[in-house]
Order: sequence, then structure tokens, then C-alpha cells
Amino acid sequence: MKLAVINFSGNVGKSTVARHLLAPRLKNAQLIAVESINSDGSQDEAIRGKQFGELLEALALMGDAVVDIGASNVEDFINLMKQYRGSHEDFDYYVIPTVSKAKQQRDTISTIHALTEIGIPAKKILLVFNMVELNETPERIFSGLFEYHASARSFTLKPNAVIHVNEIYGKLKGTEQGISDILNDSTDLKEQLKAATDSDEKLRISRLIGVKRLAAGVTEELDTVFKALLK
Repeated sequence: MKLAVINFSGNVGKSTVARHLLAPRLKNAQLIAVESINSDGSQDEAIRGKQFGELLEALALMGDAVVDIGASNVEDFINLMKQYRGSHEDFDYYVIPTVSKAKQQRDTISTIHALTEIGIPAKKILLVFNMVELNETPERIFSGLFEYHASARSFTLKPNAVIHVNEIYGKLKGTEQGISDILNDSTDLKEQLKAATDSDEKLRISRLIGVKRLAAGVTEELDTVFKALLK
């Protein structure tokens, strides 16, 4: 299965969705971040046609893959899909994370519209409601998207595809560690805590125990979201 994680807007959690929700639940999935880098290491605002062609060639050789498309590259990515006729069919689904802020919701609608213009059917465009507070409901804080879906029917909306606010995502930002890595770590942290004599070491181990507990709780939620989207 090939998945593209996409939204014209930044700050909607595309990398979180790609890295923590999608990739771990596909078999040996490759996680590919689409962002152009110049030879001097500086960031470039545009993905080049040659790079897009190379990406398609690489995807053809892969089994499962998740492509995380940076906000600054989305417009170019969509334009290149138009040039490479039929290339949109190389992806099984387009996953659009969104948050409740008005601008991001408008950008989400623009993203959906751009994808449908290429010819991508509603069943392949999937919304994920991200960064939702526990006491909120998607129907209320994403009312504009629900209304748009009722009138356009150009994408798939699952009200239970909700990722709630959780501090674990901030704790893992900038690290190579994934949620599954934390859960699969067999270290007996409670025994380490008992054996520790230094107060700083005790605090470090206690924090690790807290992160592991967060990981267990959030994994159940992400399993539910994944099933809602793709099962």
C-alpha cells in the first residue's frame, strides 16, 4: 500500500501522522519525506521534476510506503502529478491531517479540491482530525469540513478518525524514536528505579516510565484511527 500524507497547510501534524500512525501499521513500510535539499545543504522551496520522477521509480520497487509531503512542496507535487499523467494512481490513498484552526480548515478544503481536480476519487481522499482536545468533538470544532463534505462528497470523512492532543508527540519530536520503539523496549524500568540511588537517575527513569505509559495509551487510539481509515 502506498500512502501520501498531504495538506497545503503547515502545522497540521503531517509528520506525526506519517511517522506514528501510518508507517508502523504497514508491513516494513518505507517512510519518505519529500523536501528538496540543495547540494550545499540548504532548503529549497520546490521539488524538481527529476526528483518527482525518481520518487515514482522508487515507489514502484517498494511494497508499502508512506510519503510525507512538506507544506512548501505540496503545490509543486500536485502540479507534477498533472504533468506525469496517471501518476496519482500510484498512491492507494491520500491522507489529509487537519486541525481545528480556521486557516488550516480552509487549506484542507483547498487540498481536497486540488486532489479531486486531478481525478482522485472521494474514496481515496481520507481526513484525519488531529490535535483534538479530549473534551471536544470533531462535529463541533470541524463543522466547516463536515458541512463541506455534506455538500461536495468529494472525500471520505470518518468522525472517529481522531487523534487527541497528547504530550508524547512533543517528547518524541526531533528524536529517532517511535512509539512502537518505546513499547518494544524490554528494559525493566521499575527494577531500574528500585536499584537507582542517585536522585537525578531516579527522575530520569521515572520520566521514561511515564513516556512508556503514554505510549501504551496512545497506541490504542492510533490503532482505532488506522482501522477507521483503512480497514
